[in-house]
Amino acid sequence: MWERDASSARVYILIAVNLQQFRYLREAVRQKLNLTEAAKALHTSQPGVSKAIIELEDELGVSIFARHGKRILGLTPPGQQVLDAAERIMTEIDNLKKLARDYAGSPEGTLRLATTHTQARYVLPPVVQRFAEKFPQVRVKLLQGSPPQIAAMLIAGQADLGMATETLADAAGLKSIPVLEWEHVVVVRAGHPLARFARHPERLTLKELAKYPIVTYESHFSGRSLIDRAFAAAGIEPSIVLEAIDADVIKTYVVAGMGVGIVADLATQNQSEDLISLKCGMHLFGRNTTRLAVKQGAYLRGFVYEFIEMVAPGWDKRRVEQTLG
Repeated sequence: MWERDASSARVYILIAVNLQQFRYLREAVRQKLNLTEAAKALHTSQPGVSKAIIELEDELGVSIFARHGKRILGLTPPGQQVLDAAERIMTEIDNLKKLARDYAGSPEGTLRLATTHTQARYVLPPVVQRFAEKFPQVRVKLLQGSPPQIAAMLIAGQADLGMATETLADAAGLKSIPVLEWEHVVVVRAGHPLARFARHPERLTLKELAKYPIVTYESHFSGRSLIDRAFAAAGIEPSIVLEAIDADVIKTYVVAGMGVGIVADLATQNQSEDLISLKCGMHLFGRNTTRLAVKQGAYLRGFVYEFIEMVAPGWDKRRVEQTLG
C-alpha cells in the first residue's frame, strides 16, 4: 500500500515540477528572455528560473534556448514547439480551474478586460456599473493598451476579454465578435472655416479637410487605418501635426488652435461648447466596428458570458459559443 502511494506521489511531484518548468519557460519568453525580470514576475530567484529551464531541456533532450555563453539569444526551433505546447497545457490547466469554480457554484473571481482608452472612457462605464451590481463578488480589472498590446495580452492569458476596433479580427489565435459600430467625426473650434459645414456635414470633402492641419489618433487606435486609407485612395497626403491615443487630448489641442480634430463619435458626448462636431465620418471614412475577442480555446466562466451580453445585447451564451467555438 505504501509503495503504491509513494509511486503516485512521485508521479504527482513530476507533474508539478513540469508545470512549474512550463510556467518559468513561458514567463521567460514573456519577459523577452530576461530571466531576472521573469524571476521578479514569478516571485522567485533568477537562478531558480534558469535551473528549471535547464532541467526541462535535460528531461526533453533538446535545447530550448540558443545561447552564447551565459547569454540567451532566442528560442531554438524545437524550443518554439516546446513553448507552444507549454502554452496549450497552461491554458488547459487554467480552463480546468475556471470550470471547477463554475461547477462549484463560486460567484467569486476576476474579469480581466483589456481595452483601449476610447472604449474604457466612453463605452464601458455603464456596462461595468451594471455588471458590478449583478456580480458584486467579481472584481473587474481594466487593462488599457493599444490593439496589438490587447491581442498580446489575450494570447498570453493575461486577459479574459479584449475590446478594440483595430487588430482583433485578424490576430492569430483569437476569436472575436462584432459588438458596436461607430463612425468618425471632425471637430473644429467655433468660428473655424470648416464650421460652415455644421448644417450640412455631408458636403465636407477630404480635399477641403486636408487644407488644414489635422490632429487625430495614433496609428494603432480608434479606426486610424480607415482614415489613412481614405486619404490614400483619394491621392491626398494630409498634414497630421499631432497624434494621440486619447480623444480628450485631441480635442484639447483642437481648442488650443493646433488643428482640426478627427475623433470617434463616441467621444463627442458632453463635449465643450467651444467645439463643433461635423458628422461626416460615414461618407469620408466609412464605418468602424468594435469587436470583443477571446483567446481561442479558452474556457469562459459564466459571468464572462453575462458581461458579453451586457456589452452586446443579443449575444447570449449559446450564440457566443456557436460563433467563437
